[in-house]
Amino acid sequence: MIRTDKRLRLCTVLIVCNLIFIWGNSLLPANVSQAISDAVMELLSRFFSTGGPQGDTGSFLTRKLAHFTEFAALGLLLTWRFGMLGRKKYVPLNWGVLAACADETIQCFVPGRGPGVRDVAIDTAGVLTGMLLLTLGHIYFTKKKRRKQQENEP
Repeated sequence: MIRTDKRLRLCTVLIVCNLIFIWGNSLLPANVSQAISDAVMELLSRFFSTGGPQGDTGSFLTRKLAHFTEFAALGLLLTWRFGMLGRKKYVPLNWGVLAACADETIQCFVPGRGPGVRDVAIDTAGVLTGMLLLTLGHIYFTKKKRRKQQENEP
């Protein structure tokens, strides 16, 4: 990945914003978090069939999918950041797992919330997915660029 100071700064700012979003949501009391999940479920039900899970199960799945998605974004950003620095692939994974553990630790101190090993596993799966998406995208575009260069050579 091409490294420039501007790209490193941008990526670092995006990582910090992502972590503020993740940890900010973890600081919300359970009733507020539940209300947000219910509002998201209501919004999604307008666009998708209501034949899926409803009630507690649907809200549970919405929250877990949100965890997965926000940590997939973190995994993508960490892979981008450390890829520009030429670090090995386990470095972004380690940082992602550390962020997931910190996220669950924060919830120990919030009314109605608590830590969960399952949530760390979901978050880690999200980080791995983000890492994989960026890596596959990088491979695809690198090969595409090489093919284009080979076509343009005499």
